Amino acid sequence: MENSRLNRELKTVKSMISIYCRKHHGGKKPCDECRELTAYAAQRLEKCPLKEEKPTCARCTVHCYKPEMREKVRVIMRYSGPRMIYKHPIQAILHLIDSRK
Repeated sequence: MENSRLNRELKTVKSMISIYCRKHHGGKKPCDECRELTAYAAQRLEKCPLKEEKPTCARCTVHCYKPEMREKVRVIMRYSGPRMIYKHPIQAILHLIDSRK
């Protein structure tokens, strides 16, 4: 992925999944289910038709995730979003800025 905006979004999703997995699935490394979800998110970002103009996923007009995967990501983001400011403050602030664009 050459777009820094998409790279930043992927890094944020990975961080959110990691926060969620540590609390809900235990262990220091993401479990198989969470690694699979991370790979799926990376694949969807890589194939995003909007590329340069892509907003944050919550504001995107093209929903490229399968419904069950979208629900998993929604649950993870709802849990991890508020915790991002403590664990990854710079990523959280950049994500907020991106969501306002």
